[in-house]
Formats: sequence, C-alpha cells, structure tokens
Amino acid sequence: MDTTRVSNHPRDLLTARPEWMALEDHCRIIRQAHLRQLFSDDAGRGERFAVEAAGVYFDYSKNRINETTILLLMQLAQACRLHEKIDSMFQAKKINATENRAALHTALRSIPGESIFVDGVNVVPIVQEMLDRMAWFSCRIRTGHWLGYTGKCIRHVVNIGIGGSDLGPSMACEALRHYSKRDLQIHFVSNVDGTDFAETVRSIDPAETLFIICSKTFTTTETLLNALTARNWIVSNLGHPNAVSRHFAAVSTNAAAVTEFGINVENMFDLWDWVGGRYSMDSAIGLSTMIAIGPENFRSMLAGFKAMDDHFKTAPFQQNMPVLMGMLAVWNNNFLGMPSCAVLPYDQYLKLFPAYLQQLTMESNGKQVTAEGNHINYQTAPICWGGTGSNAQHSFFQLLHQGTHSVPCDFIGFCRSLNALPGHHELLMANLFAQTEALAFGTNAADSEAGKQQNKLPPHRQFEGNRPTNTLLAECLTPETLGALIALYEHSVFTQGAIWSINSFDQWGVELGKVLARQLLPSVEVSSRPLNQHDSSTNALLRRYHRHNDIHTAS
Repeated sequence: MDTTRVSNHPRDLLTARPEWMALEDHCRIIRQAHLRQLFSDDAGRGERFAVEAAGVYFDYSKNRINETTILLLMQLAQACRLHEKIDSMFQAKKINATENRAALHTALRSIPGESIFVDGVNVVPIVQEMLDRMAWFSCRIRTGHWLGYTGKCIRHVVNIGIGGSDLGPSMACEALRHYSKRDLQIHFVSNVDGTDFAETVRSIDPAETLFIICSKTFTTTETLLNALTARNWIVSNLGHPNAVSRHFAAVSTNAAAVTEFGINVENMFDLWDWVGGRYSMDSAIGLSTMIAIGPENFRSMLAGFKAMDDHFKTAPFQQNMPVLMGMLAVWNNNFLGMPSCAVLPYDQYLKLFPAYLQQLTMESNGKQVTAEGNHINYQTAPICWGGTGSNAQHSFFQLLHQGTHSVPCDFIGFCRSLNALPGHHELLMANLFAQTEALAFGTNAADSEAGKQQNKLPPHRQFEGNRPTNTLLAECLTPETLGALIALYEHSVFTQGAIWSINSFDQWGVELGKVLARQLLPSVEVSSRPLNQHDSSTNALLRRYHRHNDIHTAS
C-alpha cells in the first residue's frame, strides 16, 4: 500500500496526524544510519534500550532507532489514545464492535477476590469455578480414577478443534512437555482431511482414549465432522453407543447439541462470548493442557499471563514491554517498509510457537478497514512466520542475512536448559547471540578492523547487516514464563491494532471461504449435478475432480 503523504486527507486520518508525519520526517534521517554507527556512537545503547518484566528481558537495541525514535513513537501512541484503549479492554467495554462484545481474555487469569464486571456480572467467580471443575476432571484422568467403557484407564487424550481451539493447546502442550505426565499421551486433530484423524488413532487403543471436542457453538463444520468420525470409531470398536459418555468431553456453550451428541453435560466446560478463539488457550480450551501438565502448573501459567497483564496495564509506555514491542513493529512495518516479521525461538519445546503467533498476529490485525468501517491507506499486520533455532539457520537464514527483503526478527532464548546435555545449550545460545550480532553488524561483526574485511571479500560473501532484531531472554522455560511470553505478544498485537484503529478481535475474513465451501459441497459430493453454477475455472476443476474420482471409485 502507498504510505506517502496525501494533502487532502481528513485530519483525523492516521497518516495525516502530525505525530505520524513527524515519524515520516524522522525516518528519512534514521534510515541512513547503520547499526554499526549507532552502537559505535553510544557505548550504553545495549543496556539502555532494554526492559524487564514478568521474568522476561527484552533487548530492542538492535533496531534502527535512537532516543528520538522512541519519543516520537510514544507520542503517536498517546495521540492514538492507546492508554484509553488499554483501559477499555481491561474494563470489559465492548471494544469488539462488529460483534458487540468485550475482549476480556485477561479475566481468564484473574485471581479470587478480584472483581471484573461484564454486563453487570462479576465474571471472576465463574472463571474460578470453571478452573476448579477443570482441575477436578483433570485429576480424575491423571490419577486413573476416570475409567473408560470397558474399565480401562485413559492413556490417550485427543483434542478435536480448529483454529484457536487447536493452535493454543497444541502449542502449550508441546512447550510444557517437560512438565507433563509421561504415561498420558496428548494428541490433536484439527484438519478436516481424514488423514489427520486416521493417522492419529492408528496406533492407540479406543478403550484407553478420551476425546475432547472443542467448539464454542458445537456447529463448527470441520470440528463436528471429526467429532462424528471419532464417535463412530469409539462405538464401532467398543460395541455400544453408551461408550460415548465415557470417552468424550466437550468445551462448548451449546448444552443441547452436546447432549444430543451423547456427552454428559457434567463433562461439558463452558466458554464465554467475551473470549475470542485465538485468545482462549487459558480458558477451558486449555483442558487438554491442564490434563497434560496438571492443575498446579496450569495455574502457574495463568500467573505468568497475569504478571504481564499487570505490567501492560500499569507501566509507563517507555518502560512498557508490550507497548515497546508493538510500536517497534509499527515503526518497522509502516516507516521502514518491512511488512514481515520472523519469530525464532531457540528452544525445541517452542517449535509450535511461530505457528501460534501466525494466527494471533494475522487473524487479529490482517484488516483493511478501521473499526469505524473506513478503508485504510497504510499497512496493517505484518506477515508473521518463523522456525526454531538452530534448525532455521540451515533453512531460511540465507534470506535473512543476504536477501533483498529486510525482515525484523524476534529471537527467544533461555539462560538455562531443561535438558542440560553437556555442550548443547552453550552451542545453542552461542548461535542465538551470534545471529543477532551478524544481522545487526554484518561482515564487521567478525572483524576488529572495521570496514576492511568487508572490502576484501567477494560480493557473495559480504553481509551488509543493519537488519533489526529483538532478543527475548528468560531464565528457563517454565509455565510462568510461557504465560508471560504469550501475554506479551497478545498485548503487542493489541497495541499495533490500536495504532492502526482496527478491531483486533473479529475475523470476518475467514467467513467467505466457509460460505462458498458450503455452497460448493453438493457439487463436490455428486458428480451428476449440473456444473454451470460457478466460474469457468471452478467448473473445469470440478469436472476434472469427478472424472478422476469416478474412475477410482469404479475400479
């Protein structure tokens, strides 16, 4: 999108704000600076451009910024009423205007005795009651007191959901695998592709398997098809429909549909409309996580969330980690022209974290109209992607170092490993620190005589550097740390959305494809239906699909 200044914009348009224009003017100066010179001119830069909160240390000194940049970014945040928008979220105002809902995922990590009101109702007691019910159910599974239809203990838990009902709990279970009960296996089925279900259940015993169906309305097409397939699998293997009640639980608000499915409503765990799907992993959607790691560790994770929530709500902007992270994302995206970002955890347990953040970032802020419905003339959500170090170094780091795209990167590391094999963690962290240094300073990172080696090397071995990175460092990957990291990114995404004046809590962009899929399904199911209802490409694809599918079926 064109982000150049347009003289006839209304004064309330973001790009016409004086604070935005001041950043544009400043950017013309700072984009000429190299990180080598910025660090050379300021010996204390590495310590000053850093902040610590909730057990996480955030070093943002390797961004193309100076003190003026931060000051101007904070002025933009103030002009966009970020303080007021933060307060509105925590006060349960209906900031999700297109769905007339609050966005109160922060209430999920409230503590007993607090009061948070939604439509006149204090939701803290119902959140605590749900956590207690989850804990009771989880303990029965973990201790072997819950028995399947044939009297066997549960050894396999299969979470069936999609989107936020899958990405959050699957990421958390993997991230906290070190703390999990190892004789319980947690599996996840999300894809409507039958291969996902078939491969998941191929080597597990139905008599030892519990399915958790996660669907707020219990009508999500993909989830319901997988759930029905799971029910058929249980009934056909265990021999009676009564087996369903011993092998299924639900996370939903639709008690009637859950009951009709065959699940006892005592084993149904509620959701609330003030929690969006991609913000729900610390709600009952996290039941599979609690079963894996236990109620105490789950509550520790919630404590980490809350610590970052409190920091975001109270810290001055210039010492506020989520605000700084979010405003730097705006700076890199809208002013330096870097519409992509990479998340690079140097911990194998966090291998699903980039995929989780893809949804959080791009479903939240991938919007082209403001919350008021006005079309936008500036970039919104960056394309979020990533992978784990050090594997990613042998995959896409070539582009990060020498590609034509400059990609801001978040490096995430820990001072102490949960699996301290001799030499491994030291080499891992040496790689993390080296990569941020190389991206910032280029070839000179390995040269004590600045500039000389760059000139001696052939072009294909030169590294220009000046590529921005953040480094997030914590002592160890604990449940508390994971909660704090997730909340950090949640609030960073919120900060960006607040600046861009968009609603970060709806996702209408996923609806059109679903509507068209429902319309197309009859044409896919029955080859004899007339195929003139769609565009010429779709009609031709359907004819080819049926031609090959019918041949295979006939054979």
